[in-house]
Amino acid sequence: MICLKRIYEGYDTGDGFRILTDRLWPRGIKKESAHIDLWMKEIAPSTELRKWFNHDPAKWTMFKKRYKQELIHSDSLTELKKISKAKKKITLLYAAREEAYVHTRLLMELLEG
Repeated sequence: MICLKRIYEGYDTGDGFRILTDRLWPRGIKKESAHIDLWMKEIAPSTELRKWFNHDPAKWTMFKKRYKQELIHSDSLTELKKISKAKKKITLLYAAREEAYVHTRLLMELLEG
């Protein structure tokens, strides 16, 4: 089972294996209290792509295409697939406010697809 959760929602024992998928550490969150099992910053969109997208819904379709292209050239997606198969439940964590247009949604689709 794969879930998405904003890191600011806090830790829950039902989250399973918690993976932070952002390149930058979330503001205001202490590493000691974040309950992160793994920080996969390399699976996040590149800084260039993230800044270009800027969570603009009008750019979502193009963002998804560009992000998929980045993932093709990365071993991170393969590693994440292995983790998702090995764990009963994983929660992909992100910091963005807008959950409809966040890269973790695409990651979940790729893992479940």
